[in-house]
Amino acid sequence: MTHLSKSCDDIFNQLLQGEVSPEELYSTVCKQEVEIVLTAHPTQINRRTLQYKHIRIAHLLDYNDRPDLTHEDREMLIEDLVREITSIWQTDELRRHKPTPVDEARAGLNIVEQSLWKAVPHYLRRVSNALKKHTGKPLPLTCTPIKFGSWMGGDRDGNPNVTAKVTRDVSLLSRWMAIDLYIREVDSLRFELSMNQCSDRMLKVANDILVEETKSEDRYESWNQPMIRSQTKLHGQQTPSLPTQLPARADLPACTEHNDGAEYPKLELPGTNYMPSSRQDALGSSNSQSSFQDSSHGSGNSFPNGNIANSSSSPSSGTLRGSFTSSQLLAQRKIFAESKIGRSSFQKLLEPSLPQLPGIAPYRIVLGNVKDKLTRARRRLELLLEDLPCEYDPWDYYETTEQLLEPLLLCYESLQSCGGGVLADGRLADLIRRVATFGMVLMKLDLRQESGRHAETLDAVTKYLDMGTYSGWDEEKKLEFLSRELKGKRPLVPPTIEVAPDVKEVLDTFRVAAELGSDSLGAYVISMASNASDVLAVELLQKDARLAVSGELGRPCPGGTLRVVPLFETVKDLRGAGSVIRKLLSIDWYREHIIKNHSGHQEVMVGYSDSGKDAGRFTAAWELYKAQEDVVAACNEYGIKVTLFHGRGGSIGRGGGPTYLAIQSQPPGSLMGTLRSTEQGEMVQAKFGLPHTAVRQLEIYTTAVLLATLRPPLPPREEKWRNVMEEISKISCQNYRSTVYENPEFLAYFHEATPQAELGFLNIGSRPTRRKSTTGIGHLRAIPWVFAWTQTRFVLPAWLGVGAGLKGACEKGFTEDLKAMYKEWPFFQSTVDLIEMVLGKADIPIAEHYDEVLVSESRRELGAALRRELLTTEKYVLVVSGHEKLSENNRSLRRLIESRLPYLNPMNMLQVEVLKRLRSDDDNKKLRDALLITINGIAAGMRNTG
Repeated sequence: MTHLSKSCDDIFNQLLQGEVSPEELYSTVCKQEVEIVLTAHPTQINRRTLQYKHIRIAHLLDYNDRPDLTHEDREMLIEDLVREITSIWQTDELRRHKPTPVDEARAGLNIVEQSLWKAVPHYLRRVSNALKKHTGKPLPLTCTPIKFGSWMGGDRDGNPNVTAKVTRDVSLLSRWMAIDLYIREVDSLRFELSMNQCSDRMLKVANDILVEETKSEDRYESWNQPMIRSQTKLHGQQTPSLPTQLPARADLPACTEHNDGAEYPKLELPGTNYMPSSRQDALGSSNSQSSFQDSSHGSGNSFPNGNIANSSSSPSSGTLRGSFTSSQLLAQRKIFAESKIGRSSFQKLLEPSLPQLPGIAPYRIVLGNVKDKLTRARRRLELLLEDLPCEYDPWDYYETTEQLLEPLLLCYESLQSCGGGVLADGRLADLIRRVATFGMVLMKLDLRQESGRHAETLDAVTKYLDMGTYSGWDEEKKLEFLSRELKGKRPLVPPTIEVAPDVKEVLDTFRVAAELGSDSLGAYVISMASNASDVLAVELLQKDARLAVSGELGRPCPGGTLRVVPLFETVKDLRGAGSVIRKLLSIDWYREHIIKNHSGHQEVMVGYSDSGKDAGRFTAAWELYKAQEDVVAACNEYGIKVTLFHGRGGSIGRGGGPTYLAIQSQPPGSLMGTLRSTEQGEMVQAKFGLPHTAVRQLEIYTTAVLLATLRPPLPPREEKWRNVMEEISKISCQNYRSTVYENPEFLAYFHEATPQAELGFLNIGSRPTRRKSTTGIGHLRAIPWVFAWTQTRFVLPAWLGVGAGLKGACEKGFTEDLKAMYKEWPFFQSTVDLIEMVLGKADIPIAEHYDEVLVSESRRELGAALRRELLTTEKYVLVVSGHEKLSENNRSLRRLIESRLPYLNPMNMLQVEVLKRLRSDDDNKKLRDALLITINGIAAGMRNTG
């Protein structure tokens, strides 16, 4: 396996040498749309506290490499390292409680704050510089080839803990974090952009803001003194209306500069068991003391749509609405008077009011206005999260990415026109690129639910309306009903309907989706999709919720409708994926809907985990390849563009592997400049946990998709190769299923030989390990299935069936064909290489030791047969690849594995002994902790969990 991870500079040069024109290269890069979706799949073993400590150690080791360190500096650094190591040593390695979905979402947002926030501008600079070098034109400032999505707080498939309220809270939390990060960046920019020279347009905007601020300060002063004098007389009397205009920038002194290490307000965010505080508590809390100052109009209403807003507004705009008692109003006014007046006076001591300055700093004025609006937007989100009234005037805060970009681009253009280009291309350009990449939400949240839950919901509706049972209808009747209702203009679900809690939760989710819209949410993914009706059912429920919410609001729902994405997971569903897409696109309403609302773009997701558990890794890989070919062909037949969404795990058994290799082995035409892919669990931290590794990963995604678009991977050279693949797949699947699903002893052997039953004590995810409460392999999730076998170093899901398939093909005379396929067909080569890589991690003596100590004597022969199967797989993989020993073409991996064996082997021995004792004393908490620590250690050593 050659080193394929090339930089943008290398790949751009390579493409231009290969007769790609500079114009085509530039256009393809600018149009590229890659979205990396972070998920909460429970495969991250380490506590977040320990992850942070590891990152700090990495920073210290990096600092230690500096050549200019003095002897004293190095001694101090060693002391810091000792402190960090001691801190880790004395910190509990185990999670004592299951995380909530909101906890998982926070972990994802922390990855953005700690790493991606720094990495994205650096990555985009590298792309821009390489483009300028090779094409003469830099990357446009607001163009970003990569964006981010999330399933954390939106993936409710088999997870009852993810509710409609959790989804709403996580979406609001993501917006809050985005705005908080922007406020810090704007503060730093205000400090940096102190110059007076600017364009005429910039000067006019700054002066207009000053005029508005002067007016609002005058109104504030005239109102302020009477309020103080009359404070003691207000108790028990009718209170006058609250002020509509308050002075600007009363939150922090303008001289305060925020840097990466600065303290900043933190919001206590709700978990799944969160109960909103009472209004009285909220009004009296320190968290709400700034509610009035943040909702002030005092800073001029510029840039909502590119114009300066009229300062007049309705008397109640900008204030909190609702029925308050006199005592509540008095308490609120007292808080306001004490905090606002004091802070305003303090601000005047530090900084004269801007109109009195001898030469105004226009950039600081405009950016101060930006900060004011961001601050009010943040406060509005806090009130929404606390379920408090928050009817702000839309002119007073930023709601959309375009609104925030407008003043920033004005500053950029002004600097460029006044000889400040080098300043414009620094921190300001980085901020603009962050806004273009992260928007106002950081990561748009996908929703995911199983298709059966939507059928249950429609069952409840059709029964209530005396229309029969929806799930009992055949596919054609379902499609006829769904199409008819989708064309109608009235809601289907009666507002008075009473339904079971599970059905109500589905309806509530669609309602939250309608309230948030596509500005905050990404796609609605349907897991276990198998028919066209599964997609139309979601379209109907979405349309119905949007009609209901729109009627209540008296205006259209925010944003557009969500993309509805079928997820094909099992082998059977993958084989039918193309037919389902053809059926959907043949329906006039659906095709017109895709063209009108989604720019003629159909998204389809393919799942690697369940297909692998269903039929084995080799068969799953081949069925996924064919399904993608068929889906692309189906969309091409109707002139519809397609984006394939890859649901990959971290381990080889769940579709994992090096990013570059995976992308380069896709079917030709399946990656036409667009890609969505999940990054799960431990792989999120491994790939994006540190800024410099994140930059590298983002560059790998960009260059791999670019190559696959401009130089698509080769298809199989001849039809015979496809026939050989069918033969291997057939034998492999039969061998896999006869062992896993048809051997009556296998389930008991699995439970005895692995720590699967004990994995539930790890508390690494919010969702249950099974979709349903049965004990069979079928309803066990793919993650614990792979995780358990990784612990014993047998890694069975990644190779079982492969050896039988390759052996069968060789015995039928296809050996030379297999060798040619390996050399010339990227898909086949990457599949074999990944299997070879995972075989290098397998350890037969260790797996045998688990059997000898833990497995009943009557089932040990099954283990022996499986170990012989592993040896057969190794033999025939080497025959096909032409290598003399495993990982021969990946020496760095082999060295890495060998260097870990002195640590891994003792932990496996300990785990076997602890499991043996624990199974005869299952209430022993010390033994359980010891077992969980060995699981952590082995997972870290194997570098993959599930």
